[in-house]
Amino acid sequence: MNKVVTNAAEAVRDIPDGAVLMVGGFGLCGIPENLIAALREKGVKELTVMSNNAGVNDFGLGILLQSRQIKKMISTYVGENEVFEQQCLKGEIEVELVPQGTFSERIRAGGAGIAGFFTPTGVGTLVEQGKEKRVFDGREYILERPLKADFALIKAWKGDAMGNLIYRKTARNFNPMMATAAKITIAEVEQLVPVGSIDGDHIHTPGIFVKRIFQGADYEKRIEKRTYRPKSR
Repeated sequence: MNKVVTNAAEAVRDIPDGAVLMVGGFGLCGIPENLIAALREKGVKELTVMSNNAGVNDFGLGILLQSRQIKKMISTYVGENEVFEQQCLKGEIEVELVPQGTFSERIRAGGAGIAGFFTPTGVGTLVEQGKEKRVFDGREYILERPLKADFALIKAWKGDAMGNLIYRKTARNFNPMMATAAKITIAEVEQLVPVGSIDGDHIHTPGIFVKRIFQGADYEKRIEKRTYRPKSR
């Protein structure tokens, strides 16, 4: 089955206002740049977005925050985005902050059909509010429910027309789990290769999880925060 679409605009054609999205990547690494830009152009609004972070002011999910297309963010870290910070402090956006490991496991549970799991992470903090608590082996745990989405927007290094995907390095964070936890998974890839050219042992996301795929273009691959080694004298 050929799952290839022409471009990002075609890939997001049926994402409606109010959709629940998962957006892959870690920091600015492995984010679906073309799909985010297509959502900005499409103008969909009232979105609920699950992503490890909210991009930066003018890149990644930051451009959707600028245009006020996001109603709610479910994230683990949002400290590099002043636009998000201001909207949060003014009560202009809903925010659910989730510990990073818990966030990843909730997504994995959503894809695996697991109804929930108990974790000690967050016990005794604001994270535990409103959640069932139990004691196992003398330690308190809280119940976390799975995360699922209408659409997952993910980025891979290489993919084929069947939707089989390979990620590179840090871009493998969150993208593979999100691919399993949405009704419709859309993948943009840097290289779109013929079916059969990817060694089956090297596939990270099997094509059964992917509904649409296209080759992206004009990747910026920004560095979120540059650090420099002191010059030697």
